[in-house]
Amino acid sequence: MKHIKIAGVPEHFNLPWHLCIENGEFEAVGIDLQWTDIPEGTGKMCQMLRDGDTDIAVILSEGIVKDITAGNPSKIVQVYVDSPLIWGIHVGAQSKYNTIADLENTKVAISRYGSGSQLMAYVNADNQGWATEKLQFEIVNTIDGAVEALTNGTAAYFMWERFMTKPLVDKGIFRRVGDCPTPWPCFVIAVRDEVLKKHPNAIGQILEIINIKTQEFKEIPSIDRTLATKYHQQIEDIQEWLRLTEWSQKPLSEEMLNKIQNQLFDLKIIDKKGTFVTIVKAL
Repeated sequence: MKHIKIAGVPEHFNLPWHLCIENGEFEAVGIDLQWTDIPEGTGKMCQMLRDGDTDIAVILSEGIVKDITAGNPSKIVQVYVDSPLIWGIHVGAQSKYNTIADLENTKVAISRYGSGSQLMAYVNADNQGWATEKLQFEIVNTIDGAVEALTNGTAAYFMWERFMTKPLVDKGIFRRVGDCPTPWPCFVIAVRDEVLKKHPNAIGQILEIINIKTQEFKEIPSIDRTLATKYHQQIEDIQEWLRLTEWSQKPLSEEMLNKIQNQLFDLKIIDKKGTFVTIVKAL
């Protein structure tokens, strides 16, 4: 039995992995796939890949591209979710801010430096025509930390996946003042170089199994109810999310990598671009 560690956010996108693990689909081919939930998100997973604390990460495209260009010894082996991530832009329920325009020159809560919540704050600022170099950040680690920061006023707004944050809007803890979709496929699968070299066949088997599951995922009977229950969502919100979400079974193309890198470079999030072969390895 090969022991492989994998990390991802505790969000609805990753239910296909949990179903495969619970059904023993990886064990059936001799792989003990050990899943770890990472509520802190992409910045934390980049560090885990660097430190060898995980072998695989289901991770935001822009975050891992940034970290690989900065020396993370990993490769993107596949796109996992092809559709954009819809980032909700949230303020505290009692906030004086009512529109995205109101948030210029205010402090944004982020989970950590290098996280999607930070990188997308730059994308949103650029979309709004703000001076991105003036962005100010408050590190909050998790959604719970963001609730605290927005409620007590140490930060003005917080960007996080719209549907996972919707329960906080429904409860009157946050208000959503707008959305900011990623201009690229949102999640990719990244693997440490050492693991790719040592266990290429096992990684290939893992991808084959998860790809079959994601192809069939929307057809699973009552999957909307399962998701709504597991992730504390309204059924109509989950149904909308399912309509908007498209999983992928394909490698990241050079054209899409260039699009991601060009935007990160233009926003001064990266100071150099990596080559296709240093960032992507299709199995």
